Amino acid sequence: MNAYITSSCVIRNNTVIKNGQSILEAPGTVLPEFLRSLYDRFSGQYPKFHKMDLLSKLGWAAVEILLQNMPLEGYAPEDTGVVLANTSSSLDTDERYYETVSEIASPALFVYTLPNIVIGEISIRHRLKGENAFFIAEGFDIPFITGYVQQLLDTGAVQACICGWLEQYHDQYEAALYLVEKQERGMAKPLSAAEIQKLY
Repeated sequence: MNAYITSSCVIRNNTVIKNGQSILEAPGTVLPEFLRSLYDRFSGQYPKFHKMDLLSKLGWAAVEILLQNMPLEGYAPEDTGVVLANTSSSLDTDERYYETVSEIASPALFVYTLPNIVIGEISIRHRLKGENAFFIAEGFDIPFITGYVQQLLDTGAVQACICGWLEQYHDQYEAALYLVEKQERGMAKPLSAAEIQKLY
């Protein structure tokens, strides 16, 4: 069944690349400041952003950019899925949470000690109730993610899917997210591992 990559967003090295074009560079900015600058530039008021851990902020900001000019309004909440992967899980937050345990464990940090919490934050923001999964892998396994999303579309589990790689550990980070849909709009590249690799 036909499926298309209709939008892409890659964030690495303090640079944002949307649909293959660099749209923002902020050299020398530390990660928390960089993510705050993305929030200020690309989103409206959303106070909950400031309470999120860095992984959730990165994923949340990447989806804001991914969906700019690509609204999901044509889909019922259960028709859009989210499928992500990374290598460090939520280890950065896990370590920070563990440091608080000897005194008073932080409930605000504990909430983020699962990697799929970022999917929850994205789903709340965009009212998504479709199939979702978060995989842990040594690297961005593009053929696996592509095949998984294609199967969700082919079986009718979803009509659209936000998918890709979302890694953050200490000051190392990378987001590579793609909007995949059955309908041909936006950049409309045929869904394939090769096309995602080119955009990555």
